[in-house]
Amino acid sequence: MRFYLLLALALSCLAVSAQITDSTQKVIPGRANSAQQEKKPYIIFISADGFRHDLADKYHATHLQVLRAKGVQATSMTPSYPSVTFPNHYSLATGLYPSHHGLVDNTFFDMKKGSGYSIRDRLAVEDSTFYGGTPIWVLAEQQKMLTASFFWVGSETNIDGVRPTYYYRFNDKISIDTRLQAVRDWLTLPEDKRPHLITFYLSWVDHAEHFYGPNSKETEEAVHQVDDAIQRMTNIVDSLHLPVNYIFVSDHGMAQVDTTKVVLLPDVVDTTKFIVSFGGTMIHLYAKNKADIAPTYTALKTVAKDYEVYLPEETPARWHYSDRDDRYHRIGDILLVVHYPLIFHSRTMRMIPGEHGYDNSIPDMGATFYAWGPAFKTGLTIPPFENVNLYPLLAHILGLKITQPIDGSGNVLDNTLKK
Repeated sequence: MRFYLLLALALSCLAVSAQITDSTQKVIPGRANSAQQEKKPYIIFISADGFRHDLADKYHATHLQVLRAKGVQATSMTPSYPSVTFPNHYSLATGLYPSHHGLVDNTFFDMKKGSGYSIRDRLAVEDSTFYGGTPIWVLAEQQKMLTASFFWVGSETNIDGVRPTYYYRFNDKISIDTRLQAVRDWLTLPEDKRPHLITFYLSWVDHAEHFYGPNSKETEEAVHQVDDAIQRMTNIVDSLHLPVNYIFVSDHGMAQVDTTKVVLLPDVVDTTKFIVSFGGTMIHLYAKNKADIAPTYTALKTVAKDYEVYLPEETPARWHYSDRDDRYHRIGDILLVVHYPLIFHSRTMRMIPGEHGYDNSIPDMGATFYAWGPAFKTGLTIPPFENVNLYPLLAHILGLKITQPIDGSGNVLDNTLKK
């Protein structure tokens, strides 16, 4: 039951596993679009990890600026709490808050299962029992519409017994040329074999921000790298003359870390009594004996400095992260939430200059939303909205019926679409 993860896992948005070298496309045989689905529009759903809401303007991403002007842009998109990669990519895919879909953090422990989840644990990442809700690709496949994925959280496992028809296991070493060629190949398949939803993930900006900070020249270069990739993608796809809609998002923003203070795991935490899931901005403490919760909580409240201490029933309601929200009982018995812009640290780790995971109302955590294509209005700017509202937008454009309750509402983004 011991699950003590040091701050090495605080680099939460880096490659899921450096050991994965599989670069082969996986294809589920025997599937085809129904005749009705063959006539539907197409969506390429793109995530640039850590692409904060202001980065396109801050670093003059000229291609994205031109493309968003042809469609819709939000001043910011609010990530779900906690503002880290795996929970938010899965919220984007399901329309559910993390406490409702089960991925409550990048690392956590499930006491009922007796096992933990970590973004670097391939067995856990591909264990379908960790994933609740109905991802948009599962919804589509269930309704006889083919999908493809060049990476997205959850796309590598059988959720409700379903994977995308075409998918890749996460391997960040696959070149952008290969990824773009795959998109072209998918969209030139015969109509009955052609995916109408493609998810596409880029990690470059997040990597640069973590290691060099969001204000660095390395982050600027990564933004331009994304900008160039999107231009190349649109040039390729637009030449095919298909009704393709593009939705470009990020999972969260990024903060410049205050590196002048070191915030360590408090000594009052007895690690023989608690399973500790350690993250850069939040620590979950899971009690092996529930009798140890109250005295440890009291001791932590007494010594707390540079972080807040919560019982799950005490978290802010706007986080949707309380014991009442916790459908899978995976939120810690005690939560330590560091003050922005500090991070929890380990003496074995060097200090990193960029981090996320903070309160999702903090402007630096704001994500990006741009959308363009035949379904969208042009030249429209909208105010911030919660990312769970993207799911019903995707379903509406693709003409899919949502079959389970979700947290998002179709009314929020309905005004972005042409009537």
